[in-house]
Amino acid sequence: MYICICKGVTDSAIREAVCHNGVDRMRDLKACLGVSGQCGICACHAKEVLEQALMQKNLTQHSSKTHSFIRDSA
Repeated sequence: MYICICKGVTDSAIREAVCHNGVDRMRDLKACLGVSGQCGICACHAKEVLEQALMQKNLTQHSSKTHSFIRDSA
């Protein structure tokens, strides 16, 4: 789904920026993808997607560390 029409940025592009480019703040997202750099209407929705992507990234990393710990302890 398009989040920023002005720059043609989708929710999947934001998630990818979080996972692969280390984006963790709106400032980084704006620098990386140009989100909310023109009219700014997308800022709230972009922030929501950014926060969801960060939570998912943290859950995935935590889950991976837990599985590694369990495997190493066995």
